[in-house]
Amino acid sequence: MNTEQKKLGTFDSVHLLVGGMIGSAIFSLSGMTIFSAGPAAIISWVLGAMILLAYGLQTAELASRFPHSGGVFSFPAILLGKKKDRGNLWGWISAWAYLFGCIAGAAFSAIYIGIYLGVAFPFMGSWQVPLGIIAVLFSGMLNAVRFRITGKATTFLTLFLTLTLIIFSVSVFGSGSWDPSMFKPFFGQGSGGATGFLDALPLAMVAYGAIVALSFLVGEVDNPNKTIPKAMTIAMVVVLILYLAVLIATLGLVSSSFLEENAGMRYIPLYAAASYLPNLGFLTPLISISAVLALLTTMIVTMALASHTLQATAEKGALPKFLAKKGKENGAPITANVVIVLITGFFAALPQLTNLLINLGALCNVIVVAIVCLSVMEARKQYPKKEEGYFHAPGGNVLPILTLIVLVASYVPSVIQGGWQLWVATIVYYAIGLLFYRKPKETL
Repeated sequence: MNTEQKKLGTFDSVHLLVGGMIGSAIFSLSGMTIFSAGPAAIISWVLGAMILLAYGLQTAELASRFPHSGGVFSFPAILLGKKKDRGNLWGWISAWAYLFGCIAGAAFSAIYIGIYLGVAFPFMGSWQVPLGIIAVLFSGMLNAVRFRITGKATTFLTLFLTLTLIIFSVSVFGSGSWDPSMFKPFFGQGSGGATGFLDALPLAMVAYGAIVALSFLVGEVDNPNKTIPKAMTIAMVVVLILYLAVLIATLGLVSSSFLEENAGMRYIPLYAAASYLPNLGFLTPLISISAVLALLTTMIVTMALASHTLQATAEKGALPKFLAKKGKENGAPITANVVIVLITGFFAALPQLTNLLINLGALCNVIVVAIVCLSVMEARKQYPKKEEGYFHAPGGNVLPILTLIVLVASYVPSVIQGGWQLWVATIVYYAIGLLFYRKPKETL
C-alpha cells in the first residue's frame, strides 16, 4: 500500500486542529477577559490567535528537526545554554512551566464543572467541591487506562460544541435584547483600564493551545511545508470567527461592570448572557451541558499532558526517577498520573484560588511560548540553511522576535500597576521546583 495515502492532508489537519481548539476556554475564560478589558477583549482574542498561530508554526519547525526529542523539555535542552550542558536547566524551566499550565487548566476546569452543574441544576449547588474532585478522579482513572478522546468521539463532540456556540450566537443576535451601545467606550471599561486588553491577552491565548497538536505529527503530514501553515491558518481563522461571534454576542448583554458586581458570573459568561433571555429557556441548560463536556475533555487531555511531561522529564533525569515509572501492560505513566491527580484534586478543592490558578497558569504558558521562540532563533543559528525534508516556519527570525515583543508587552501594564503577587507566586513555584530538580547526568 502506498504510505502517502496514510498521511494527513489539509482537510484532515484542519479537522484535527479545529477539534482541539473548540473547547472549554470560550465557556469560562472569556468572562475573565471581559472583566479585564470590556469590549476591548475582542483585541485580546485576535492577538492571542495570532501569537498561538506563530507558536504552533515554530513548534512544528522544532518538532520537524527533533521529532523524537520529548518536546517542551528537550527543545530548549538541546538548543539553549552552553554546549557542554546542552541547556538542561532551560529544558527544566520550560517543562516546569508547561506542567503547571496543564495542572492549572485541569484544576480550574474541575472548579468550573462544579459551578456550571450548580447553576444548571440548583440541587447540586452545594456540591461544587465534591463534583470537581469527582471530575479529577474520573479523568485520572481514564488516563490510567490510556483512554483517548479520538476518532468519532472527537468529531461528535466538536460538532456538538460548535453547534451550541452557533445556536447561542444566533439566539442572542436575534433576541432583540442585544445592545450595541454596550461597546462604548470600547477601551477602558474593564478592571485593567485602557490597557486591559493586554492583561487579558495571556488568558485568551489559552483558548488556542491545541494549535500545537499538528506540530508533533509533522512526519505524518503530506507536504508539510505547505500543508502545516495552510492548515494551521485555516483552522485558526475558523475558530477565531466562531469565538468572536460568541464574544461579541456576550458583550452585547454582559458588561465588565456586571461581572465586577457579580464575581461568580465571571467564570460562566455565556450562562450570564443567556440569563438575560428568559424566553429562550432551553439555552441555559444547553450551555451548561456543553460547557461540562468541554471542561471534562479539557481535564482529560491536560492531565494526560501533565502526566507525560512529568514522566518524560523524570526519564531525562531532571526529576526523581520514580516519576518515570510506566505501566507494564499499557505504558501509562503510573506514578506521574497519581501525582497529577493528587495535585489537581488539591487545587480543585480550593475554589478560592481560582484567580491565582488562571493567572499563574496563563503566565506559565507564556513562559513556554517564549522559550520556544528562543529555541527557534537558536536552531536557525545552528542550522542556517533550509534543508530539504524539514519544515520551516515562515517569517524568518521576525516571527519569534515579534512574538516575544508582544508577550513582554502583555505583562508590562500589570507590573507597572503593582501586580507583584503573580510574580511572587511564580518565584515560589519555581523555588519548589528547584527542590526536586536534578541536573541530568547525561547530556541530550
